[in-house]
Amino acid sequence: MSDSTLEALGGRAGPPAQFGHNALVVCDNLVRIFQSGSVEVQALQGLDLLVDEGEMVALVGASGSGKSTLLSVLSAMDAPTAGRVRVGRWDLMAMPARDRVAYRQQMVGFVWQQTSRNLVPYLTAQQNVTLPMSYAGRRHRTARANELLDLFGVGHVADRRPQEMSGGEQQRVAIATALANEPQLLLADEPTGELDTTTSEEVFDALRTANREGGTTIVVVTHDPAVSGQVDRTIAIRDGRTSSEVVRRDAHGGVTHEEYAVMDRAGRVQVPREYRDALELTRRVRLALEGDHVSVRPDSGTR
Repeated sequence: MSDSTLEALGGRAGPPAQFGHNALVVCDNLVRIFQSGSVEVQALQGLDLLVDEGEMVALVGASGSGKSTLLSVLSAMDAPTAGRVRVGRWDLMAMPARDRVAYRQQMVGFVWQQTSRNLVPYLTAQQNVTLPMSYAGRRHRTARANELLDLFGVGHVADRRPQEMSGGEQQRVAIATALANEPQLLLADEPTGELDTTTSEEVFDALRTANREGGTTIVVVTHDPAVSGQVDRTIAIRDGRTSSEVVRRDAHGGVTHEEYAVMDRAGRVQVPREYRDALELTRRVRLALEGDHVSVRPDSGTR
């Protein structure tokens, strides 16, 4: 029964659903401001983002666009300045310091670009994977570690230390380590940034395996726009806001990729630079509602 029907019958309509109430990851007008001396740097400027449970999403953008800051906020390694950010049942805006460890143990896993940051150098691959389970007090740790290493094709390095593995093997062991406590969300910051093309594909294969077989929601930050062929959605971040999305769809036995501009909750859309330059769109533009679309034209009177 709709709210309007309920009201007509004398009942009381419920409150409107909160933005992103069904999503696993919700960023609503998210702001992060850093203070550098007397200068304020706005890394995130009212960013909106929804990621559904079970998605595999890539965040792309130029250096300084805010994508790594976003990952730091979602991992609870950094605190947002304003807005709303929720991951599952966890409200990261209101999260006290004592809950951050529990959040990182139970809800989120993280893979860094630098392989040296992901693994303890004097532990074997198996020991690295069992380490986070030890902190969480999990049982059957060795069996779980071996299962994950085999799943990602690195069971043969179980008894090797990181310096005895290739870069790709290290990153796949790092993914296994990040997933040891079965987090719902895996965050990966440039996980293939130090790897060649072939090895990068192996790492993305491991991420897709975690997503499809384990049901883990994955958000990957990358500088490589070609990654759109390997994930469900590629979200471009520019100037601290989401600007566009490429959505991957399987259709009629093939795969299509459609690009969309992203409109935030305030109605703002970032027009690509090549469009602005081609039409000389500057400070003011004319908008017109024309049937089933909105046209954007330059204001000839703009100085």
